[in-house]
Amino acid sequence: MNSEQVVGGVEPQRVGSFRFFLDGQQWEWSDAVARMHGYQAGEVTPTTELLLSHKHPEDHPHVARVLDRMVTDAEPFSSKHRIIDTAGKVRHVVVVGGRLHDDTGQVIGTTGFYIDITDSHQNDVNDFVDEAVAELAQSRAVIEQAKGALMLVYGITADRAFDILTWRSQQTNTRLRTIAEQFVAGLDDLEPGDAGLRRRVDHLLLTVHNHDR
Repeated sequence: MNSEQVVGGVEPQRVGSFRFFLDGQQWEWSDAVARMHGYQAGEVTPTTELLLSHKHPEDHPHVARVLDRMVTDAEPFSSKHRIIDTAGKVRHVVVVGGRLHDDTGQVIGTTGFYIDITDSHQNDVNDFVDEAVAELAQSRAVIEQAKGALMLVYGITADRAFDILTWRSQQTNTRLRTIAEQFVAGLDDLEPGDAGLRRRVDHLLLTVHNHDR
């Protein structure tokens, strides 16, 4: 699955998507997620065992429990942990997953995304975000609000929060400004003291393009 769109001839590398299907326990990941693990596009077929083999030993037990619930019941989740790529490099990632439904509304698996938050990946803004930067100049306030909420909930940097918003914009063919507006509007329905706040933000982020303006 290659769901990242190319903007300005450069494919995003810090955010990538995945899908998991309960039927057959089948995984699909985008080229960006493959590269986070050290593979070229199409080089390997992802499996639960392969994904677990890349988890940092100290994070492996936690991630194994999360994946077990996901592959058994398609339970929504978010996890901040480390992976080790094929070259032995440790990467810090945030992984968010929500339920995948078929046309009838039945849960058939999980869909979500990886964010690479490794410090060494905090490079200068690449060409692929030029359009998003232009949007930022026009609607800084609402985008900054959305970024701030993502930073707080996921414990990530401003750059990574902006990457998420840009990625959702590209994935859904929706203007960045609109994604930010709808995301911020959806936050009004969340209770700050809700124990499931992070889970509800995960869901909002994955479905924000379907919200009425």
